[in-house]
This record gives sequence, structure tokens and C-alpha cells, in this order.
Amino acid sequence: MDSTRVTEQPTSFERPQPGVTPADPRGALLHTPPPAHVPGTGAALPVQGSGGEPPVPGASPGSTGASTPGTVAPDGTGGDPADGPASEHSQLGSGQGAGPDTHRPRPAPEGIPVQPAAGQDRQAPARAPDGKERRTGQPTQPGRPTPMRRDGDRLRFVGAATRRIARGIDLDEIVMGLCRATVPTFSDAILVYLRDPLPVGDERPTGPLVLRLRRTDRIPAERDTEGGFAPVAAPPEPSELDSVGEELCTVRPGSALAEVLRGVRPVFTDAPAARAALPELLGEDGAPAVPDGQRAILAPLRGRRRVIGAALFLRRPERIPFEADDLLVAAQLATHSALGIDKAVLYGREAYIADELQRTMLPENLPRCTGVRLASRYLPAAETARVGGDWYDAIPLPGSRVALVVGDVMGHSMTSAAIMGQLRTTAQTLAGLDLPPQEVLHHLDEQAQRLGVDRMATCLYAVYDPVAHRITIANAGHPPPILLELGGRAEVLRVPAGAPIGVGGVDFEAVELDAPAGATLLLYTDGLVESRLRDVWTGIEQLREKLAATAQLTGPDHPPPLEALCDEVLDMLGPGDRDDDIALLAARFDGIAPNDVAYWFLEPEDSAPGRARRLARRALSRWGMEDLSDSVELLVSEVVTNAVRYATRPVTLRLLRTDVLRCEVGDDVPQLPRLRQARATDEGGRGLYLVNRLARRWGATRLSTGKVVWFELNRG
Repeated sequence: MDSTRVTEQPTSFERPQPGVTPADPRGALLHTPPPAHVPGTGAALPVQGSGGEPPVPGASPGSTGASTPGTVAPDGTGGDPADGPASEHSQLGSGQGAGPDTHRPRPAPEGIPVQPAAGQDRQAPARAPDGKERRTGQPTQPGRPTPMRRDGDRLRFVGAATRRIARGIDLDEIVMGLCRATVPTFSDAILVYLRDPLPVGDERPTGPLVLRLRRTDRIPAERDTEGGFAPVAAPPEPSELDSVGEELCTVRPGSALAEVLRGVRPVFTDAPAARAALPELLGEDGAPAVPDGQRAILAPLRGRRRVIGAALFLRRPERIPFEADDLLVAAQLATHSALGIDKAVLYGREAYIADELQRTMLPENLPRCTGVRLASRYLPAAETARVGGDWYDAIPLPGSRVALVVGDVMGHSMTSAAIMGQLRTTAQTLAGLDLPPQEVLHHLDEQAQRLGVDRMATCLYAVYDPVAHRITIANAGHPPPILLELGGRAEVLRVPAGAPIGVGGVDFEAVELDAPAGATLLLYTDGLVESRLRDVWTGIEQLREKLAATAQLTGPDHPPPLEALCDEVLDMLGPGDRDDDIALLAARFDGIAPNDVAYWFLEPEDSAPGRARRLARRALSRWGMEDLSDSVELLVSEVVTNAVRYATRPVTLRLLRTDVLRCEVGDDVPQLPRLRQARATDEGGRGLYLVNRLARRWGATRLSTGKVVWFELNRG
């Protein structure tokens, strides 16, 4: 087996580590077991090598085949000189007596062999014919491993490590990739410091440079024996490097640490500048724990514009130090990591902007409407497509009604979200005019055509009247809603499909259906029922069956909780069913009982205010709310007086008893009243002032035939 072969494997392990305190933010750095020994021999198990080769045919038992090139005779010397020098791609076994069953360790991951201890060479330099090392000229010792191609190992390691770092898409993944690519292949431990806060793009950071310890990693306390590592027989002694590192570090201008970071290039910590910078980075207690000599490398992390952190690579004191070429490896790791962190920060900012855009495009809270309870859900298409064209809305209307809207603009991008926002705003404006559902869709169609020739969307607009227990629905190419009745029966409502918004020249049709108390209406977008694995009608049928099955769990007399029902609906989505974003709006119809409604017509004459006071007093007496009679009579008299002063048709008066007492006065005058401060000499203008002071809340809404002025009072 060629010992230089590289396989890209994980270089860190997730098993719990004995002796490590989970609460420690730095994590324990080093708890490495001593080299294991092969039973029956006095030699340590080799870290990596090609020992344990099959015996050469014809050789005696226990022989390794002395005549084979690249092998060593039992006495520790090389093979036949006529066969040439030992192969520099091979390593020796564990010493004398290595038989054919000698364990053959697997190569260390990521390309560079695991570093041996200080008393054991990593790879001995090639030997000259006179028995001396080629690079140092020193005599060699029998049984030492033959050299390896260090430059090739470094290149393969850098390639594997940078690929691992580049796989990360967010900040934590990139930092974790750096740590796991370097430990234990390149170093025994690593500390990664990042700027706090990290600058985004070209923005200039304000305030002092503060580094925060983002992550640490170390050689695990145990390794898998299958990978050539032996388990620890006893807990290892704590290493002096366990105390290295502090959570925060403020870089003072002109300090030694600032100079090292400004230099950008990695340096050994035995250099005077780096040695002076360690107390500032690690603290006065952590700096002395760094091994002496070239066993630590401090590498600044520089992004596109500025230094964004630092990485400290450590090797234990009993291990051989870094070489000069290792500075180049550290520089490559630092560069790729810093650029990846820069991109991750930019990606995080884009994701934040997308989330904020989508959040502002959708209603932050659903309104509390009389006679109906609401719940909603929104799911983006994927983590990389956080914005889309799906929206939902609930808009209070005059007469205690509510408009329920759900729509879907083609695509799930920033453009789709922008068009969705414009259409949603248009729908809210049209709903404020109290237009019929089909007229709302007609005006939305015209607005979509003004936005562009390819701006198409589907939309369903419904108006629920809790007093009449009726719902009016108009559809523009959207999937039909599903009505879940109180007994558990789920029905797909037969609503004319219509053409999508933006087609132009199409008439929309509205239908009026019963909305019994206790029923639930579910409005949704096609992302819930359509995917690559099923067509839309199959998904609608599955959704209907899911609603019916959920309703059976609560019994025929109790509807399922609304929030739990939405969660159950989303649970029907499988792993491959998320091709589009999803908007879901559920409305539970409670309605208003007929005995909680009082309704009258008043002729626009001078006696109308007095008659309105008498009618309101009787209704309150019938409902047992006599304590509100004085306030209601005063406010009703003021509002009705303003209405009959300008009205030409009968004025309507309606009282609704729900969790509050609501009074509505309608007339045929479109001008809305405005609250103003009356002067001392004015004879009028104080009616709305009284309403504003005494009522819980009040308002006025323009209708197609006039307006409605309403106010609410808390029940005693």
C-alpha cells in the first residue's frame, strides 16, 4: 500500500470526550493518549506505514522478504544493495520480529501523516549510499522509517482542507470545516478568533477591534482502533494547553498583536513579535502554556477588505515542531477560511434582508374580528429561497364582516415578493371601499397588467358575514378552499376557477354559500397540495382526507383547535413535497347568534335621535346590560343626529352583543366624519369628541352606498 495515498475523511470526532467540561466555551484542547504498543514487542505501533506486507513466496516464517526492494531485514538494515535504495514511498514495520500478521495501520486522513512524538521522527530524510541523511549529513539509525514526499503530502492536504472549508455555507460550517480539516492532521489543537461584530461587505467597522474566541478543537481522547488508534486505558493527564485561550480580546492600536495582524502573514510564536502578542490574545495566564519553539503558528485571517480574526495552530511539547513550509500551509488555510467567512457573512445578511422583506410583506398579527377566529402559517420554498410570492390577509370590513384573502404570484424571488406586496396593498385598499369580491379581483387584474405583461398571480377573495352566517367567494385561478364542518365532514367548495390575475379581459364570478357556526374554512396556496410527486387534485384530496381525519379525533361536537389544525395540515408534507412556498389561512366561523343582534331603520327626521335612544334602551334591558344604558343612549343620540342631518334615505342602527357591545349607524352620505376641537362659541362639533372619550374605540368606514360610523363599549 502506498503510504502517500490520500482519502478525504473526517479529521475530528464527535464522541463525548472524557475530562471535558461542556460548559467551557473554549472546549478542552488536548487529551491525547500515549502511543499504543503491540503485544509481545517492545516497539510502538507505527503511526502510518506499509509494514505487515505479505511474506514473499519461499521465505521462511517470520521473514519479511529481505530481497524485496523497499523492505528491511530483521536486523534493521536494508535489503540487498543490488536492489537499490529503499523506496521513499514505504515505511518500516514495528521492529524486529515483525511477522506476516503484523498490523497494517491505515493512513491518516487528509493527506499528511499524523505527527510522531519528539523522540520519533516523522519521516527520516533519504539516506545517502554512505549511510548518512542526505539533508543533514548525520548518521542514520537502523530501523528508522524511510522518507516521504512531504511537498506532495502538503499539496494534497491543502487541497482536501480547502475543499472541506469551501463546502460550508454559513459561518459555523466554515469555522468547523477549518478546525476539523487541521486537527489532528496538521496540528494537535486550534483556536479560532473572529472579529466581534464581523463587518459586512464594504461597511467600515466602528469602535475598537475586538476578537472573540469562536471555536476550538483538539485531538480526541480516544480514537477508533480500526483506524489505527488504540483506546485509552486510563484517563489522560490534563495538558498544559487546556488553559490556553480567553473568550474576548481587545486589540489595542499599536500593540504587538495589532502589528502581527497587520502583517497578515502567519508567524511562529517563538518570533519576538508573536511572543509579545500572545499575552494580549490569550491572556496572561494562557500565554505561558503555549509550547516553546516552533510548535505554534499564529495566522491572521484577512478577508476581502480587512483582518477579521486569527487562528492559532498548536502542537504539544512532546511532538516535533512545525517546519518552515508549514507556514505556507497555514497561510493557505487562513486565506481560504477568511474569504469563506466573508462570503458567509454576506450570505447571512442577504438571508436576513430576505426574512425581513417577507415578514413585512405578510401581516405581523391577524386582526381580532367579531364572530371569527383566525390562524395562519407561512413556509418559504427552501433555506436558499426565503422570499416568495405567496401571501394571505384578513381585513375587517364594515358590519362586523371580514375579508379573507390568499394569493400566489408566480415564482419565489425578490421580484415575486415585490409584486406580491403591491397586489396585497391594492387588495387592502379595494377592501376598504367595501367592493364585492368579483370587483376586487377585477381591479387586481387591472393592477397586475399595469405592473407588467408577465405579472401573473392567482388569488381567492372571500367575505364572511357573521350575522347572516354566509360567505361570498370569488376565485382567480386559485385552488378551491376546503370547508370542514362541525361533524367532521370535509368538503372541497365548488367555486368557479376563473382566470389568473394579469391575463386581462376576463370576468370573475362570485358565489354565496352557507357558513355554519363551528365550521372551518381553509384557504391555501398550491405549494401545499402540488409537488413533483403528486398533481394538484391528488394533493387537494389528500388535504381533505387529512382534515376529516383530524376532525374525527376531537369528536362530532367539538371542532379541532385551530392552531393545532394548521400544524397537522403542514405535517402532511413529505421530504420531497417542498417545491414552492406555502401560505395557509384558517378561519373558524363562530358567527353571531340572532338573539345577539338588534337592527332598525330610522327615517331621516328630527324625531330619529329620540327613537334611537328608546330602541337602544329596550335592547340593553333585554340583554341585561342596563348599566350601559346612559353611555349608549348618549353616544347613539350624537351619532344618529349627525347622520340624519345630511341623509336622504333611511338611517340604519344595529347593536351587536359579543365580547363587547358594538353599535353601528349607517347612512347614504359618503363623507367621513373627522374629529375636531370645537371652540367655546360653537353650538355643535362636540358629538365625536364625546364618542372618542367614552367609547372603547370607534371608527368610520366608507361603503359603496354611503358610510358606517361605529363604536364599541366594554361589557360590564
